[in-house]
Amino acid sequence: MTEDYKIIDKEDIALLKFPKTDVLSDVDEIKTRTGEINRALSLGNLEHSKIKIFFEDVESKKVVDTTVWGVTDKNVILKQGVMIPINRIFKLF
Repeated sequence: MTEDYKIIDKEDIALLKFPKTDVLSDVDEIKTRTGEINRALSLGNLEHSKIKIFFEDVESKKVVDTTVWGVTDKNVILKQGVMIPINRIFKLF
């Protein structure tokens, strides 16, 4: 699966542009994503474990290996306040 995604540094995410549309349309996939985000948040806060976030900006699909520090209703928050819109995330692994 990773071969379809370009690896990106967390610091470069702040430079990306994100469309408003959701990359997922299936209700079950969206529920799964929400569960994965909550799990990643727990892992990040309790164990400082890194996870891979697969997402898409206006240009292409990307993956980042990082720690999730926080979650709002619209964004996943990484270190240094870097954010990825939840609706642009395919999965977390």
